Amino acid sequence: MPTPTGQMTVTLTRELEQFVRDKVREGAFATTSEYIRDLVRSRYLAEKEREARLQALDAALAEGVADAEAGRIVPVHEAFTRIRAELGIDNESGDT
Repeated sequence: MPTPTGQMTVTLTRELEQFVRDKVREGAFATTSEYIRDLVRSRYLAEKEREARLQALDAALAEGVADAEAGRIVPVHEAFTRIRAELGIDNESGDT
């Protein structure tokens, strides 16, 4: 089943209109509408990805706060020792 579509009118400056027409003329897109749809789709997907990343960050922060409140903490020097070990850093100066 085809995706329902809507119709919009977009007003551009002459410079932007020429830019879009040039892109179509270059052959990357068949029509100006196709080019504008691609731009909007790219922005839409980028914003959805950003939102998903923010939700993952919020969940990780909530987990960290819950761990801290439950007493599941590690002294900062021990945490950095573990991180340096995972990264293969032998000492605090960053030498390997």
